[in-house]
Order: sequence, then structure tokens, then C-alpha cells
Amino acid sequence: MAGPLSGIRVFDLTRVLAGPSCTQMLGDLGAEVTKIERPGAGDDTRGFAPPFIRDERGDDTSESSYFCCTNRNKQSITLDLTAAKGQEIARQMIAESDVFVENFKTGGLAKYGLDYASLKEEFPGLVYCSITGFGHTGPYAPRPGYDVLIQAMSGFMSLTGEPDGTPQKAGLPVADLMAGMYAAVAINAALLHKQKTGQGQHIDIGMLDVMTAFSTIQGINYLATGEIPARLGNAHPNIVPYQAFKTADGDIILAVGNDSQFRKFCDFAGCSHLVDDERFDTNRKRVLNRDAFLPIFTAIIAAKPSDYWLEGMRELGISCGPINNLKQVFDDPHVQARGMKLEMDHPAIDGGKINLIASPMRFSETAVDYRRPPPMLGQHTDDILRDRLGLTPEQIDGLRAEGIL
Repeated sequence: MAGPLSGIRVFDLTRVLAGPSCTQMLGDLGAEVTKIERPGAGDDTRGFAPPFIRDERGDDTSESSYFCCTNRNKQSITLDLTAAKGQEIARQMIAESDVFVENFKTGGLAKYGLDYASLKEEFPGLVYCSITGFGHTGPYAPRPGYDVLIQAMSGFMSLTGEPDGTPQKAGLPVADLMAGMYAAVAINAALLHKQKTGQGQHIDIGMLDVMTAFSTIQGINYLATGEIPARLGNAHPNIVPYQAFKTADGDIILAVGNDSQFRKFCDFAGCSHLVDDERFDTNRKRVLNRDAFLPIFTAIIAAKPSDYWLEGMRELGISCGPINNLKQVFDDPHVQARGMKLEMDHPAIDGGKINLIASPMRFSETAVDYRRPPPMLGQHTDDILRDRLGLTPEQIDGLRAEGIL
């Protein structure tokens, strides 16, 4: 069955990660996404390599793994937007699109006549989404924004890392990815509004806004108390014990979510005296007395091997698990059963397939649809101009000769 966004056309003027992750989600949901790329260069991430995807012999192709992670279910057309003819073709494509997604610096598209203010009167039903570092208003609006900068300015890095270490960014570009996620949610809401009213609108996603909202419990903890949260490493600010622990032969994550689970744990581990200790008998007290509690508790965990705790906690229904590397993740039988590794044919590999990470969305009626592998640069230019805009082969050849395509 077709995805829930089947029939929706997306004009995708995004590159790198935040915007492409958004439009890939829309494509996975059934939207027809056309990615606009610079002639001869394309999305910056085509050059973010190595690693490259490999063919069946294990040899590198020309396609970067980075680009492939967020560009499936898209068609690629090359178009020079600095040229008047390129801008005219873009407007013809926008005329038949429902959604326009871009992540240029604030104001960067105005000189091409492709900003929202230039388009809204001509295309009143257009859902136009901008993803920038700081949004389209406020004193920082003109500034460029990059993931690591936003992680730093949003306070995220001040919360990440060991208590006696330095602030750390996440191991993944969470600011980019969360901006793409919020943008996809907002676009779907705007499409529903358009369905009800016929009216499009501008969506303004600022990455600093996104990561300020992402502070969630720690942000609210600060607003409630006025106290700046400290880095806790792998620990939880409001629940104890809830973190990584060393066992006799490795490392595990243990998340004891409430006092009932804490009692079950102590009965299993033979440390019921901790439940009877008035310093530790409730989660509130364990949080307040964290420094006294953790050395005692850590020694208990360290006395037994990982399997002892993993099997024991599973029987008790207490969250406990290994700290996997990515090989262990993709080898995990549950991850495999959920189909999180996706294989798709790719034109860079003659008769072969590439490995991608599947969408985590599961629908009972409108399944995620993997129709197209990440496109090669300009792969669909001729098809789109011919079939959708009605250009002749001679016209297309002429545009290519002028450097427009």
C-alpha cells in the first residue's frame, strides 16, 4: 500500500544533514522528493569521504557513505540557481510542488527569488520549510550554524561528559538530526492544515531552538531551581541507580526505574541492607545521597560478571543491557528481526546492493516505501525536465551546454 504522503511532491533544496534527513523521512512516507543539486558538485556530502560505498568485490565506488545515509527515495536534478534560466526552471517545478524544503543561511535564497516572501503570493498553497542554525528572527539570525556549534551554544555539551572531564559533543550530530525530525513533523502538520484550509505557510526551524527544547528534563530542572546542572557522565539527574557500571568482566547499563525495582534488585543481589538504609530507601534519598550510595553500589556490581546481571535483571523485569559496538548492534537478533539493515540496488554497483539503515517507523496500514536508492548526481535530470516540464531533448542539451544543468 502507498505511503501516507503518496502524491505529495517535495522540492528539496537541502544539503549536508539536517535538511536531507528531513526530506528522506518525507520520501520514506511516500512523498515524491526531487533533490536540487549544483552542477558538477552536488550536495557537499558527496565529498565527505572516505568511506565510500563498496561494490561486491569490496572496492570503493564514487558514492560517499555519508551522502547515502540521508538521500534515499529521492530523484536528483542538477540546476544552476545563480542563472536566470535555472531560477525559471526552479519556479516551474515549485508550481507543481506541495512542499519546499531548504537549509540555506537566513536570507540566502532572496537573491534568487526563491525565498518564501518572493514565492508566497504566486504559490499560496505552498508549504515552505526553512532549516537554519538560528532561525529567521532574533539577533543571531544572520549567522551560519553548524551542528557542533549548536551543541555547544544550546548547553547540550555542558551536560555531556564525565563530571571531572571537559564538555563533550555527542558521538552523532544530534542537532542536525533533531532539526530534521522537528522539520518533518512540522511539515506534516502544515500539510494537514493545507488539506483543511487550502493555505500554505512558512515553517521556521532554528537548530538552537531545537536543541534548547531538547534540553527537556535538564532544562526544566534548571528553570525549576535556578541551579545549573552538572555533568553526570552516564548517570541520570533524577534517578539512581541509572547508569553504566563495570562488572567483573565488562560494562553494562543498569536502569532501576523505581523503588519497587530497587527492592527487587537488592533481594536478588543479596544487599537488602541498602533498602533498609534510611539514606537510600527511596529514589529521592538516593539522588540526594548519590555520592555516598554509588561507591557501595558500584562495588556490588563489580563483584559479578556481566551475564549474571544481564540474565538476572531480565528475569526480574529490570532494564539492564550490554553496551554494544555497531557490529554487535547489526548482529543483534532483535535488530535483525526488526529489519533495521536495509539492502537496495544501486546504479553505482552493477547488479549489486548497498547496505542502508532502515526507517524505524512502523505502520499497520501504510508501510514505509523504499522505492529509490540514494541517487547519483543528476541521475534524473533529463527524465524530470522531459516528463514533468515538457522540455525536448534539444532544449535539455542546450541547457546543459550553457552550464545550467
